[in-house]
Amino acid sequence: MGIVDEDVAKVRETADIVAVISAHTQLRGGGQNWTGLCPFHGEKTPSFSVNQVKGVYYCFGCQAKGDVISFVREIEHLDFQTAVESLAAKFGIVLRYTDKNEGERSDARRKLREALSAAVDWYHERLLHAPDAGAARRYLRDRGLDGDTVRRYRIGWAPDDWDQLVRSLKISPKTLRDAGLGRQSARGGTNDFFRNRVLFPIFDAGGQPLGFGGRILPGAAPRRDGRPQAKYQNTPETSLYRKSKVLYGLNWAKDEAVRTNEIIVCEGYTDVIGFAHVGLDRAVATCGTALTDDHVNTLKRFAPRLVLAFDPDAAGQAAAERVYEWEKKHEIEVAVADLPSGDDPADLSRSDPDRLRAAISGAVPFLGFRVERILRAADLSTPEARARAAEKALDAIAEHPSEFVRDPYVVDVATRCRLDPDRLRAAAGSAGGRVRVATRPAPVVHRRTETAATEALRLAIAEPAKVLPLLDDALFDQPQDREVFRALRDADGDLHRATDAADPFVAEQLTRLAVEPSAADPEEVRRMLLRDRARRALADIQRDALTSDDFAGFAAVIGWLKGEIEAIGPDALPDGPRESELLTWLSTRVEVRNE
Repeated sequence: MGIVDEDVAKVRETADIVAVISAHTQLRGGGQNWTGLCPFHGEKTPSFSVNQVKGVYYCFGCQAKGDVISFVREIEHLDFQTAVESLAAKFGIVLRYTDKNEGERSDARRKLREALSAAVDWYHERLLHAPDAGAARRYLRDRGLDGDTVRRYRIGWAPDDWDQLVRSLKISPKTLRDAGLGRQSARGGTNDFFRNRVLFPIFDAGGQPLGFGGRILPGAAPRRDGRPQAKYQNTPETSLYRKSKVLYGLNWAKDEAVRTNEIIVCEGYTDVIGFAHVGLDRAVATCGTALTDDHVNTLKRFAPRLVLAFDPDAAGQAAAERVYEWEKKHEIEVAVADLPSGDDPADLSRSDPDRLRAAISGAVPFLGFRVERILRAADLSTPEARARAAEKALDAIAEHPSEFVRDPYVVDVATRCRLDPDRLRAAAGSAGGRVRVATRPAPVVHRRTETAATEALRLAIAEPAKVLPLLDDALFDQPQDREVFRALRDADGDLHRATDAADPFVAEQLTRLAVEPSAADPEEVRRMLLRDRARRALADIQRDALTSDDFAGFAAVIGWLKGEIEAIGPDALPDGPRESELLTWLSTRVEVRNE
């Protein structure tokens, strides 16, 4: 069940791949072929190529490849259907679904997104221009958030009124409630969900709004029952907003996270903005909840290293078994930034930006942070105090599942507490587990020898109607070239159908060849192929003749084949009788060899 195939094809054909990719990396070129720095791995020399006519890309550094849909899937970390829907919305394509219910669900999601987008704009304009937002503007200025920052992060203001948003947007009450923008009143109507709060819009990785985080202004009046209002209020759980999965700032952080292989996790919206203020644009924040397994599963797609930038006490008290489980399950590294106590990243970004940057660059593994916190807080002036500190540190070390990680920390504690390492090892015990080292493979450039066969395949992809009729299985000596040709031929020259149906190796070769330009003459390339293939056949026959008792029987064939090779000159016609006869003979020979 899903989107109708014809509509998927229409999206693929209509969406301008150069325009889509240019939003993530600068492309240079023109016409059919474009190049740029790969958005999927860090590099200084462009190895990323795009064929605008065929709608495909290929990176010669990391071998990333595909069409416009796969690009959006990879860069935005979306599933196939969501990527198609995103492109369809961007290029004005109406989609049909094979399942009526699926179409209805998609339409409902679209309405929620449209409502949220309208709300983002409405709240943002209120903050910028409404007289009643003056206190909110002053609060943000006091926190170091100027007009440019407010506009970049689309920060808004929810007025202290019952239903201004509901009345202004003219969207059905049900949609507003389903989007988390409205709530049912005691009289059965719909009131605004957010009131009298600064609003931070929360977007998904692709930049689509999911909900809001609302911050009450300092000194706000208490609730009617006398209790103080909650400092933060988040969008309630909806079909789009799941607080255990949502991360504020991921849409802005993802690009730098991919480039640096690291992502910073903090606690507040202004912390994310503070990190960006000091040049660290790879920070995200949880939205009113602790870091969850779902969060980590999302983050690992962008970077293999997470730096926790929480309050030091909170970071030190994080459940160790949960962190170690994440490291093993998701093959990531969890480090902790040593922030000064009492200063959150938002404040530190203004008061001491160098200290904030140093905390991230000097982040240490989670266990190292815990041990350092224990020893730094301990009294190491007496043998008794040092023994107590060592015992406390050993308790933390013992929780790590790997003996190979535990042992260096045991030695460090022994040194700093002036104890015998072997005695401390014995006290620590030897329980442990297997070590898994997770590293990202460095991009490897696979160089291919240029042949007439690869040139012919490039031309066949570029101009299938003209070139495919000139080619034949028998012209390709290498099995891998022959498989690429067959995949293209069987798909009637349709590159996307060919790659979809092919095995991974053939699909990669097709995509790679598609982004490599060729100015060769198809007929000359065909003659080169025929000549080279005939020469290899001649060499095989001559070799067989040398070991045969019937050398005379081979002589006639050898003589005929030499004459045919000499006749393949620049004036020979691709469909001439001599070439056709030679090709038929070679085809028969290939079939016999394959049997």
